[in-house]
Amino acid sequence: MRFVIAMMKHETNTFSPVPTPMASFRQSGDIFEHKALEAYRGTNTPMAAFIDLAGKEGAEIVTPIAASAWPSGPVESSAYEEMTGAICQSVARGCDALFLDLHGAMVSQGTDDGEGTLLKRIRSIAPELPIAVALDLHTNLTGEMVAHCTAMAGYQTYPHVDMYETGKKVGQIVIESLKGRIHPTMAWMSCPMIPHTLRMGTSEPPMGNLISSAQLEEKNALAVSVFGGFPLADIYQAGLSVLAVTDGDRGRAGQICRKLAKEAWGRREEFLYRAEPLEQSISRAKEMKEGPILLIDHADNCASGGTQDTMAVVAEVVRQGLEDVAVGAIRDPEAVAAMIKAGVGSMVTLPLGGKMDMPAIGRKGEPLELTGKVRTISDGRFVARGPMFTGVTWNLGRAVVLDTGAMQVVVIEENHEPFDLGIFRSVGIEPTAKKYLLLKSRIHYRAGFLPISKAVIECNGVGVTGSDYRQFRFTKLRRPIFPLDPNAAFDAALDE
Repeated sequence: MRFVIAMMKHETNTFSPVPTPMASFRQSGDIFEHKALEAYRGTNTPMAAFIDLAGKEGAEIVTPIAASAWPSGPVESSAYEEMTGAICQSVARGCDALFLDLHGAMVSQGTDDGEGTLLKRIRSIAPELPIAVALDLHTNLTGEMVAHCTAMAGYQTYPHVDMYETGKKVGQIVIESLKGRIHPTMAWMSCPMIPHTLRMGTSEPPMGNLISSAQLEEKNALAVSVFGGFPLADIYQAGLSVLAVTDGDRGRAGQICRKLAKEAWGRREEFLYRAEPLEQSISRAKEMKEGPILLIDHADNCASGGTQDTMAVVAEVVRQGLEDVAVGAIRDPEAVAAMIKAGVGSMVTLPLGGKMDMPAIGRKGEPLELTGKVRTISDGRFVARGPMFTGVTWNLGRAVVLDTGAMQVVVIEENHEPFDLGIFRSVGIEPTAKKYLLLKSRIHYRAGFLPISKAVIECNGVGVTGSDYRQFRFTKLRRPIFPLDPNAAFDAALDE
């Protein structure tokens, strides 16, 4: 047998000013053919699970592409065509099954449904091809996605630490169907609600409850998924959805979807996040005695499309005089270049961050002038050792530590959300020894940093990943929808 295994992942924030050319997908190195296979073999990813399953079946493995980029603005058309073209060309050469590691929230300049458009194109090439799809918990599920594959399943954890397990689950379903042992059928349902991302952590209500319900239903199904959706996408189908895969029983799949969708809708008020003023958050942190204390700059998280260079939270930390702080991380290629030119040990004064304007929310970039010593210069590469993306090599671009005395700031060239302690340890900072760790993250920090923390303070800074939906102008999103429309209704009719 010949199995095609590919990855094409991007969570698109349509309000983000960060461009997404093909170069964004090449940051980790060569993403094509054999090097793509070797880069992900043995990692905690769906791609690795697919590779292992193919190996057990003795199948020839073809990996045309393994492309992933940090969330940002819509994917450039040329990049989308290059990635989808590589997958489609490989399928056209002939294969027995296709295994796709996708995100589920890709928007390109040419289509609002990146995954659905790809799957429809594949179906036109190979109408009967068994297709397995692994998806992120933040998938904006569409009818095109469901209609044009054999089976799909989403992560059940956020932070996403079950990526391998998800790939194994859906991959095994398709292999069993290929052998004629089962006959997968799917149903799905979408709720008219866009939950706040900060209320989607699966270790707590309300998302934790929904996932538990899905896992209970999964005992009598092949796969059951709850997708919180990615709310910062101005597309029609953004929002929470559920999907069930059963062995030939579409009626049962529909029942599962209706039950879970009604539960989600009943909890809609719990999915609202209410932030406290930034000054108050930092003041509370200042009164705490024992660290590490995590300061979460959630409005500027690059893993949701943030610029990773807004300085409001850092400025407030400086204003209130917090000490023994490590910041991970500020993306500022200009500052990195200037500090490398100055050299290790040099004292520098420079405007840090604030290089990108954010027209979607009416904000200009506001740099913060800091003076400090260039403490460390690194190539910015490290291997994740924590529970998320275990074994994957990450590239920060060149990385520099600016030491102001009270604060050590990691400044990088490429976006990277701090979900692994390696973002500090790779540049010589021991995070467990710091009183404060200021992290540009939303939930993924919990994977690596929550186990070492004594307290968590969420800081409502500035950025295009904020939880106040009133600052975003939605024009394509289906309406009415909660919470933009508090009186939105839900009739629990099954989406066909």
